[in-house]
Amino acid sequence: MASGTALIYDEEMTTHKLLWSDPVCDIEVPERLSSSYEQLKCYHLVERCVHVPAREGSEEEILLVHSLEHLEVAKSTQTMNDEELKRVSGNYDAFFFHPNTYRCARLAVGATLQLVDAVMSGKVCNGMALVRPPGHHSQRNAANGFCLFNNVAIAAEYAKLKYGLQRILIVDWDVHHGQGIQYIFEEDPSVLYFSWHRYEHQEFWPSLKESNYDAVGLGKGEGFNINLPWNKVGMGNSDYLAAFFHVLLPMAFEFDPELILVSSGYDSGIGDPEGQMNATPEVFAHLTHFLMQLANGKLCVILEGGYHLKSLSESVCMTVKTLLGDPVPQITGEMAPCLSAIESIQNVRAAHKPYWKWLMYEDTSFLQNLSTSSHLLKKTNTNPSTEHESKMPSNDETVKVERFLELHMKNILFPVPPIKTATTDAKVSAHLLPVPVHLVKEMDKTEIKALVSGSYADLVKEDKTLLSLGSILAILDKIMKKEVCNGIVESPASSVAVALRHSVRLGFQRVLCIFVGDMQIIPNTEDGKILVIHICEKEQSGKSSSKHYISLNWKEDAEGNDFFSAVLGFILPVAYSYQPNLTVIAVGPNRSLGISEISLLFALLQGLAESRILAMIEEVGGCIQTSV
Repeated sequence: MASGTALIYDEEMTTHKLLWSDPVCDIEVPERLSSSYEQLKCYHLVERCVHVPAREGSEEEILLVHSLEHLEVAKSTQTMNDEELKRVSGNYDAFFFHPNTYRCARLAVGATLQLVDAVMSGKVCNGMALVRPPGHHSQRNAANGFCLFNNVAIAAEYAKLKYGLQRILIVDWDVHHGQGIQYIFEEDPSVLYFSWHRYEHQEFWPSLKESNYDAVGLGKGEGFNINLPWNKVGMGNSDYLAAFFHVLLPMAFEFDPELILVSSGYDSGIGDPEGQMNATPEVFAHLTHFLMQLANGKLCVILEGGYHLKSLSESVCMTVKTLLGDPVPQITGEMAPCLSAIESIQNVRAAHKPYWKWLMYEDTSFLQNLSTSSHLLKKTNTNPSTEHESKMPSNDETVKVERFLELHMKNILFPVPPIKTATTDAKVSAHLLPVPVHLVKEMDKTEIKALVSGSYADLVKEDKTLLSLGSILAILDKIMKKEVCNGIVESPASSVAVALRHSVRLGFQRVLCIFVGDMQIIPNTEDGKILVIHICEKEQSGKSSSKHYISLNWKEDAEGNDFFSAVLGFILPVAYSYQPNLTVIAVGPNRSLGISEISLLFALLQGLAESRILAMIEEVGGCIQTSV
């Protein structure tokens, strides 16, 4: 399997710049690229990436998407003076030409295609291309919205042609609708295009009817165009996560892409003058982490917008850190989506119900519950200072966001533990983990007996439980001390209650336990320090009535049961709402989930608790492979 993360950057793309005064275009500055690259260097991320050189996209490659006329106009601007450039630029909506714009745009195309080649050839697993000018607004025959050539659309056509791909997912998390991509692929079922965007009931640029949720594609492409319009500003981390959980990810898993291209605009982040949204940089780490679970990890992230330099550069770094496999920072803020976001999500799901299996039998009660349970919801933003029309922030506002981000990043960033995964038994690692695993010593037996008699005597009824504790307690101790990120042990189901109580005793304030199979001892969850989601085939006797114990009855072959819907529509939203400091995933006897489903659970839950996971598996014989 491929490994490594490509980073593509060419300083020449900073030579494209505005030569006259234009209040619409003056936010698209060269520093967008250079400040992002400098921040990557600051975090020592550049040296960890695989350097892939940019190249110019060829005319043939550009013509995969654009007309010859459009190419010739762009080419002709290389020798124009300022007045001529200004006149030609005036033919387009929100675009400017510089004598080097054509060269920079070809480099942007070529850099994107270099990234696709690096990923598809197996040279790297994933990567990011820092490019200018951006691309997602440009159309077959027109520049538009700072974009000359549609980098991502060209990349999709190129990948289909060169690698014979039949399913490509394009995720556009820029705050503007990428109408250029939509127009190019709206009749093409081989490309699933998802865009969320500030819309405000068609008041926000590009102010198109076809940017609304009911534009689902045309002809054979019906159902393959997903528009999620944001009708208010101030959307935050919880709204973006809800969009992934309840719209994008279930569709993406059903679509099963062979390659993912991200139109990665960070004007959807906090402080941006265009977006006026409140999402903080770490949310992009979580979004990236989710996408890495698809297409065997073949993920190409291509820069689009982002006009607050600090917000942009920190968000770029969060994305690249995640691509490199670093643990994901804890998400911050209220975890319930706002009413306006829920309304948009429900509208998209209704519009797409005829086209997607998971929606045909999807129970919407969880979303309806979110929209009616006031205690779960954050208040819809009514602060007039964040609901005004788009305008450049004052110097005071910019400085305020910069100061906030300086402090915020210090709070959420943490040193990566030197050891990724620990176990006490080599045969467990050989069977269960595809990554190198560090062996640690079990806890001393005398120490275990003293602990058990003092704190856990009521839970330890069998010798096999006692025997398994040496591994469990040793690994928990190392996770707590941040010497290892996560660990895996072979242990009986009866040990889980001890592990949970010990975790709390060590100082973990919120421990999430996902238990698959028959649970012998139901842990005490009354104080809220432990949340148990128990996935079992049928209700077990003696189950807890605590609101922190949730029983999810699941039979793998039951008609209408869709595992992705259960995980994405219920387990992940509940888990993210709880915001644990540690996740314990336990697999006991009579499990109702298959190996692939359990592996997916492991992968998706690594976005929580700074990726701290303790895996407790009853049997090695099942050969459950995880990517912890």
